[in-house]
Amino acid sequence: MLRKRPAQWPFHKLSPGREACPVPDYLCPRMNQYGKVAFHTLGCKLNFSETSTLARQFREAGYARVGMEERPDVLVINTCSVTEDADKKCRNIIHRAIRTSPEVFVAVVGCYAQLKPEAIASIPGVNLVLGAGEKFNLVQHIQATEKGDAPAIAVGEIKDVKTFVPSFSSADRTRTFLKVQDGCNYFCAFCTIPLARGRSRSATIAETLNEARKAADAGAKEIVLTGVNIGDFGTFHGETLFELLRQLEEVQGVERFRISSIEPNLLTREIIEFVAGSKKFMPHFHIPLQSGSDVVLSAMRRRYRTTLYAERIRQVKSYIPHACIGADIITGFPGETDALFDSTRNFILDLPLSYLHVFTYSERDNTTALRLAGEVPGKVRSERTLQLRLISAKKKRAFYEEYVGTQRQILWESDTGEEFMFGFTDNYIRVKKATDPTSVNCVEECILGAMDSEEIMAVKEFTPQNL
Repeated sequence: MLRKRPAQWPFHKLSPGREACPVPDYLCPRMNQYGKVAFHTLGCKLNFSETSTLARQFREAGYARVGMEERPDVLVINTCSVTEDADKKCRNIIHRAIRTSPEVFVAVVGCYAQLKPEAIASIPGVNLVLGAGEKFNLVQHIQATEKGDAPAIAVGEIKDVKTFVPSFSSADRTRTFLKVQDGCNYFCAFCTIPLARGRSRSATIAETLNEARKAADAGAKEIVLTGVNIGDFGTFHGETLFELLRQLEEVQGVERFRISSIEPNLLTREIIEFVAGSKKFMPHFHIPLQSGSDVVLSAMRRRYRTTLYAERIRQVKSYIPHACIGADIITGFPGETDALFDSTRNFILDLPLSYLHVFTYSERDNTTALRLAGEVPGKVRSERTLQLRLISAKKKRAFYEEYVGTQRQILWESDTGEEFMFGFTDNYIRVKKATDPTSVNCVEECILGAMDSEEIMAVKEFTPQNL
């Protein structure tokens, strides 16, 4: 329930010639805009897509979006809960914002807000905390909440959150993140996401296609399908992810689609075959592994074992030899002995993976992993993480070097620097070339050159001389 305090909002200095108004500038209906709002997003692609939806809601309500350094009237922080660093990052952002804009109204939403609302509310400067069921009503809450000594909190039971709110990122980058699914029913031993986002849910295929068309109309050339467990798409509606992929292929105006991440047990042969023959879905899969030990996978309550995982990777490479394949790994999970870690390392070395996202296990409240024996010392966790990150760097370099001198299609990003602009090949190799504004948001055929120290490949323009 929303808690309100009797203190009044601070009055803002009026522009010359304006008569006094009994409400703040950014709530005054006589203004062209209610005021300035800034956003800061922590965490995953899903959060970025949802922040864009919140930004559109504020724009429709009359607010102007600005950067944190532009003294906003309202700051919205969309939080993450994957690691214990979430609260530290949240605090740092709030303190930085208040130093810049002492009167800023701070609203905190997202996964960490759902899990630890009281902890966030205790941070000096926070005015509003909204959980998963209320974050898309943020504008209304801000207009109804008084800026007082104590923050307002609206965080309900996560089991009551059943609504799916479609979202896609916009104006942030050339690639658009399209939210196709939310929540999770898996309850892995280390994960707080079901507690922060609720049960798995999605829109219908028809509704999702409509969002994809909106993204295309906004200029998106590449759409990345994102969610918590996107392989679970459509279950409630009797639909499937495979059916969605086939229909997305027909959306006009979008040149590329990517599947952000998909559980190995939900990555079917028909999906792999479809991507192999698709003109729009890119040869790029991110398939979470978490551990290369069946003992640890069982303790994690994962829904597959190493045999199935290896089979999926080899299927992808069989159908799409040039595919880029990434994986998530967690080091230092309770019970992970030296021998079990060696199993993970050797399993990874034997697989044709292109890169790894390596996470050090972090204790999270209300997860079953807290009850497991065999705690791994922090120093050992860090050492194992470093080992796997070195393996990742070697695998990534080897994958990149396979394509030196080959011709690939590249979508150039909108964020250009003075000297270079950047983009990705169809199989997710990051590349750069001399800045050329005419290439922004365009797909070009190029010859790949050498990889630099920052793991970026230079390119040569595709010209007759290169043939």
